Amino acid sequence: MRHNKKFNHLGRKKAHRDALLANMTISLIMHKRIFTTLAKAKALRMYAEPLINRAKNDTTPNRRLVFSYLQNKEAVKELFQSVAEKIANRPGGYTRILKTGNRLGDNAQTCFIELVDYNEAMLKEGKEAKAKTTRRSRRKAAGAVEEAKAEAPAQPEADN
Repeated sequence: MRHNKKFNHLGRKKAHRDALLANMTISLIMHKRIFTTLAKAKALRMYAEPLINRAKNDTTPNRRLVFSYLQNKEAVKELFQSVAEKIANRPGGYTRILKTGNRLGDNAQTCFIELVDYNEAMLKEGKEAKAKTTRRSRRKAAGAVEEAKAEAPAQPEADN
C-alpha cells in the first residue's frame, strides 16, 4: 500500500533521483536560477528548502549534513556564506517557481525555479507596491474630477 507516500518519483530509481536532485540543488545554489520542467522544480523545492533552512545556523554538524546530500564543497560554501545572509530573516519559502509555458518537443510544462531573495526586479516591484498604502473609493475620486471641472473657468476657443 502507498499510504502517505506523496513525493514524485520522476520515473527514476531512488539513487538516480537523489543524484538528479542533488545536482539540481547545486546548480540552483551556484546560479540562483535554473530552467527545468515543472515536475522536477516541485520535487527540487521539497529537496532543497530543508537544506537551505539548515544554512541559517552555521555549525559544523549542519555543514556536514548538507555536504552529505550535495557532495560539493563550493556549493556548501556558497550556501552557508552568501545565501544564508539573504535568507536570515525569512521564515520559509526560499524558492519561487515561475511557469514559462510548454516545451515544443514533448509539450512538457516548463518553468524556472529561483532563490527568492536574488531576483532584483521582483524585489524592486515589491518595494514600490508597498509604498502605496492609501485606499480611496472610486466614487470620491470621480466626484472630485467633476468638481474641478465645474470650478475651472471655461477657456475661450482661439481662432487661428
